[in-house]
Amino acid sequence: MVAVAAVVVAAGTATGMVSALGAGTGADAAAPRSAATTAGPVPPSAPSPTATVSATAAPSPSVSSSAPPRTSARPEPSRTGTVAKRQVPTVSSRLHRHPDSQVLDWVHAHPGDPRTPVIASRVAAQPAAVWFADYSPSTITARVRAVTSAAGTRVPVLVPYAIPDRDCGGASEGGAPGLKAYDAWIDAFAAGLGSGEVVVVLEPDSVAQSDCLPEAGRAGRFASLARAGRVLKTANPHARVYYDAGHSHWNPAQRQAALLKQAGAASPASSDGVFSNVSNFRTTADETAYDRRVLDALGGPASLGAVIDTSRNGNGAPPDGQWCDPPGRRIGRAPTLATGEARIDAYLWVKAPGESDGCRGEPGTFKPSYAYDLAR
Repeated sequence: MVAVAAVVVAAGTATGMVSALGAGTGADAAAPRSAATTAGPVPPSAPSPTATVSATAAPSPSVSSSAPPRTSARPEPSRTGTVAKRQVPTVSSRLHRHPDSQVLDWVHAHPGDPRTPVIASRVAAQPAAVWFADYSPSTITARVRAVTSAAGTRVPVLVPYAIPDRDCGGASEGGAPGLKAYDAWIDAFAAGLGSGEVVVVLEPDSVAQSDCLPEAGRAGRFASLARAGRVLKTANPHARVYYDAGHSHWNPAQRQAALLKQAGAASPASSDGVFSNVSNFRTTADETAYDRRVLDALGGPASLGAVIDTSRNGNGAPPDGQWCDPPGRRIGRAPTLATGEARIDAYLWVKAPGESDGCRGEPGTFKPSYAYDLAR
């Protein structure tokens, strides 16, 4: 899964963080730099690392199940859903835009590039998720705290991405060495959340892509995910935690809801709902309808909602189902916590536009040519 945002980005299997990846690495590439902060992975036909905050790179969409974070990446026949008219996004005043990201690094390093004005105004100006994809228990609390404390009264979006066996050994493989280690990592992650409002996109691809695990492994993962939600919400009662629903062309809603229930997503002690389309391209309309079906099948309190990754879905998914840096895509709706849609809590840029799924460059690395194509 490739998810790019203002966060820690992990490129492919690389962990580490991209706190403003790639400044000074060249006009057409910014490579994630490892720092002591966040990172992100790559999913099946799913998401790839997004902008980083000295964290890790997000995953890129994969074709089958998902790679760390390939979550919404499974290639499937895509529905039409092309958007004829597109408005320039308006920046959300409530979401936090982390100042450390690959796209901002590139913009600052290339003021004279003819693509810079478009990339700066339509991509870099938007708040994006911060990925924490590297397993580094000794520093994770401080790295999370650095993001949440810098947010002030605004709302940061954080992506913990360290579940064992993530991406089923795909491009975003990695994570903690075992579930006990993961549980301890989540405890340390939660200790950095602070007391302000924060959105947590918990482990892209971890539920939708769980069928690569044996039954016992799946049960263990779901128990750790349910525990993670409880730990995060206990540490910060203002944290809103969302669980992996894949996307509208992955698992049927009833099946996905059954898996989510096992992972604790129906319990208000663990969950505020589900997320979908991370690092993928499915239209907002398709995801809205799908997420509502998942929530209906999931049960739980009526307060459960959904968040949708709209970073690259402005033109829908390509007709051939390609998930890896497909041409002809566009940025989607601007990130916001006020969608005006029942049960849809937010549109978020979980995967940062311009960060590669692995075809235009290494997974999670920022490619200005790709960002420009998406934004212009």
